[in-house]
Amino acid sequence: MVATTPGADRHHLCRNAATSRHEESEYVDETTALLASGTATHGDVRKTDPPNGSTVPSSDGDGSDSDDEEKPLPKVQVLLLCYARVIEPLAFFSIFPYVNQMIQDNGSVADSDVGFYSGLIESLFSLTQAIVMIFWGRAADRLGRKPVLVFSLFGVTFATGLFGMAKTIPQMILLRCLAGIFAGSIVTIRTMVAEHSTAKTQARAFSWFAFSGNVGIFLGPLLGGALADPASQYPGAFGGVHFFKDYPYALSSLVVALVGATAAVSTALFVQETLKKEPAEDGEEAGSDAAAQRGNLTTWELSKSPGVAIVLYIYAHIMMLAFAYTAIVPVWWFTPVRLGGCGFTPLQISLMMGLNGAAQAAWLLLVFPVLQRRIGTKGVIRICALAYPFFFLCCPLSSSLLRIGTDTSVKAFWVFAPTTLAIGCGVSMSFTAIQLAINDISPSPRFLGTLNALALTSISVLRAFCPALFTTLFAIGARTQLLGGYAIWVLLVVLASGLSVTARYLPEPQEVRKRRNDRER
Repeated sequence: MVATTPGADRHHLCRNAATSRHEESEYVDETTALLASGTATHGDVRKTDPPNGSTVPSSDGDGSDSDDEEKPLPKVQVLLLCYARVIEPLAFFSIFPYVNQMIQDNGSVADSDVGFYSGLIESLFSLTQAIVMIFWGRAADRLGRKPVLVFSLFGVTFATGLFGMAKTIPQMILLRCLAGIFAGSIVTIRTMVAEHSTAKTQARAFSWFAFSGNVGIFLGPLLGGALADPASQYPGAFGGVHFFKDYPYALSSLVVALVGATAAVSTALFVQETLKKEPAEDGEEAGSDAAAQRGNLTTWELSKSPGVAIVLYIYAHIMMLAFAYTAIVPVWWFTPVRLGGCGFTPLQISLMMGLNGAAQAAWLLLVFPVLQRRIGTKGVIRICALAYPFFFLCCPLSSSLLRIGTDTSVKAFWVFAPTTLAIGCGVSMSFTAIQLAINDISPSPRFLGTLNALALTSISVLRAFCPALFTTLFAIGARTQLLGGYAIWVLLVVLASGLSVTARYLPEPQEVRKRRNDRER
């Protein structure tokens, strides 16, 4: 379970398991081994789709409601956006395999201080995203989705390509912050996928969206590690290239930048604009809903719109759990059994991560669209909220089997642990479900970009601080053997139980629209 988003922080996982860690979100955002939504919009008034409470637009005079509801998913457009979605996690995670060595090479930093600087570089990326996210959301709502997306993709491509050629730690920090500034791609892609979808197709569209984020999380570290210092890793091919001896990390960053450039070009050439600009009507009432129709709702007014605050809170709660798990679990796998861990080898950790990713992909692509269609977005979130505490509880239970140390208990562990991991990854459906809830709660399609930016701002802040906080708490619990070294899991069970309570207050889309209509009348 990894957060994309947006989540999930894979670097912190791996760094603490082997030196450092991956998953946000729901960049949570929005992922990711725990990590990893939409409506077609033609007007401001939407109606309820009875089976699942999702929204579809009402007729604006040039077509019927049923035409909108039956509109097929534009697969080519969504797949192009999913390709662009890969770039942000690819750029974010690709530096993790070599950033520690790069810091030492560029700054002659002591081994004990490397973790501080690598954590600083990662945190500043997320904090920079948090600062500029609202700006990009507003820009996408006013200027259009496509120009913001194309500009952001070219910007992150440029910054990522230069990062591998940095020769000092300040240069590394500056270029990483520059990459964080061009964070408009993730918020804009979320919005465009939503605007390409209807109530019947949004679950499938956002399953692809979430899966593409996980692809970036998987490929990022793989490319970064495989292409770092090619003159030493592949002397036959690159040993004679003086450039790669002077800039040993340039090949990795340039290849990632090349992928980003192809996404930027394909977006500029083939992706369609989705923002529908409509003239304001005369005689509208004053108030936040009328302001939404006029297109001048402020960010503060948007946050106070019916249902928005609780949905944003639940989104942040879900992604906090995701970031915490993503940061802790590789460290827990690596930690000796006597301290409350599993004592895995690097190969065993890789296999468990592979199982984790495969299971999450299966839940998102095969189960979530069917489940969401049958029980609705709120139903999926409530089921995941109920499952979270049991999923976290399985971790200390499986470790206790190893602590018993008998042949029978060890065999039981190797049945219990992979099974519960594969089943428990189903909670990752909550990442996609809460994105659908955000789309449904938007007071107007004109503000979907800003609303997504509000959500992703909080996730960027969480991604900057949660991994370090929860791995520190894990280390304290293991060192003091509080509750047998399982104190961190007790804390996560308590936090997850709180989600079950707050999920009950998740509003149904039709209830929000009824209150909105009452206010207008």
